[in-house]
Amino acid sequence: MSCLTKRRHLLPGFGLSMGYTIFYLSVIVLFPLSALFLKSVSMGLGKFWDTVTDDRVLASYRISITTSLSAALINAFFGLLVAWVLVRYKFPGKKIIDAMVDLPFALPTAVAGIALTSIYSENGWMGSLFAKIGIKSAYSPMGITIALIFIGLPFVVRTVQPVLEELDKEIEEAAASLGAYRLKTFFRVILPEVLPALLTGFALAFSRGIGEYGSVVFISGNMPMKTEIAPLLIMMKLEQFDYTGATAIAVVLLLFSFLMILIINYLQWRARRRMSVHDA
Repeated sequence: MSCLTKRRHLLPGFGLSMGYTIFYLSVIVLFPLSALFLKSVSMGLGKFWDTVTDDRVLASYRISITTSLSAALINAFFGLLVAWVLVRYKFPGKKIIDAMVDLPFALPTAVAGIALTSIYSENGWMGSLFAKIGIKSAYSPMGITIALIFIGLPFVVRTVQPVLEELDKEIEEAAASLGAYRLKTFFRVILPEVLPALLTGFALAFSRGIGEYGSVVFISGNMPMKTEIAPLLIMMKLEQFDYTGATAIAVVLLLFSFLMILIINYLQWRARRRMSVHDA
C-alpha cells in the first residue's frame, strides 16, 4: 500500500466534528445565555441596577453564595476523604458505598429536599438531637448548607477518584523510605497531584449549589432576608410574570458562577505549571 494512503478516522474529520461541536454548543448553551443577557439589557441599566441591588435580592445573594461556599468547602474535604477510602482500601460493601455516592445524581432534588427536611426538622431524628443543644438545623442557613452538601458531594468524589487511581504508590513509598511522615507525604506528594482535580470538584459543587432549587426550597423555610435563596426569588418573580426581574437576578448569578469558574481554572493552571516546573 502506498504510504500516502489517507488515514481513516472512526469519527468525522476535524472540520466536520468542530462544526457539529460549535452548532451543538450554540444551540444548547450560547443561544439561551445570549437571550438571557438580551432580555436583561432590554429593561434598561437603571431598572436593572435597582432590581439586582434591592435589599431582599442582595440578602438572597448572600444566603446562596455563603451556603454554597460553605457546602463546597466541606465537600472538598470529605469528598477527598471518601475518594481516598474508595480507591485505597478494600472492605465488604465497597461497591454499595461507591454506588451510593451517585445517589444525589439519580434522586429527584425535590425528593431529597423532603427527606432532608423530615430528618433535620425539630421533630426529626437528627433535628431533635441538634435542638437539644440549641441548634436549629432545618429552616435555617445550616439546613440549606446540609442540602447543598448532599447534592454536591458526588462532584468532588467523581473528580478526584480517577486521579487517585492513577497516582503511583511507589512515590509515596519512596517518600516514606526517605523519612517523610504521613502528613508531610500527603501535603508534599499527594496533595499537589490531586489539587487541580480537587479544585475542579469544588468549582462544580459550588456552581451547582448557587443554582440549586429543588432540594433547598423545603428545608430552607423561605423566610425573606433570612433563608430565602436567589433561585426561589427567581421562581417567585416568574410566577408574578416579572420576567425581566427574574432574568436580571439570573444574570448576576450566572456572572458570579462564571467568574468563580475562571478563578478556579486559573488556579488549576498555576498548580499544573508549578508542578511541571518542579518536575523539570
